[in-house]
Amino acid sequence: MSLDPVSRTAAPDDWRAYSGTLIRRAMAFCVDYILIAILIIPAAAILFFIGVLTLGLAWYLFPILGLIVAALYFGLSVGGASQASPGMRMMGIALVRVDGGKIDFWTAIVHLVLFWVLNSVLTPLILLAGLFTNRSRLIHDLLVGTAAIRTY
Repeated sequence: MSLDPVSRTAAPDDWRAYSGTLIRRAMAFCVDYILIAILIIPAAAILFFIGVLTLGLAWYLFPILGLIVAALYFGLSVGGASQASPGMRMMGIALVRVDGGKIDFWTAIVHLVLFWVLNSVLTPLILLAGLFTNRSRLIHDLLVGTAAIRTY
């Protein structure tokens, strides 16, 4: 099944669009965080040189550098035209809004922050919720109004 970008504007009613998305999301998570870890290295070098120019002031951002890189990574990729991060595209899934709107930068950031917060409190329940909800939606998907669908 192949879904073109036009058909990804709203969450489809066909159950096949959600088949196997939980394992694909877990694999996409691993790929994305490997890519984020790689992106932190040049971001740290850039921040170091900015810190030299600002007489050390920018170095206060080092403790949250990983958060900044991850937020920009997901905000720009999931909030972009493909509505999926590189890991999600590799696994053949994309995020769609249930109401049919387009996921923008800030919706992607809120989705990511809710994932981090809920994962720190309810780690096993995040994935277990997908087994019992319609469309295999996770807790942060329910709160933001999104669903993950297969693109192939």
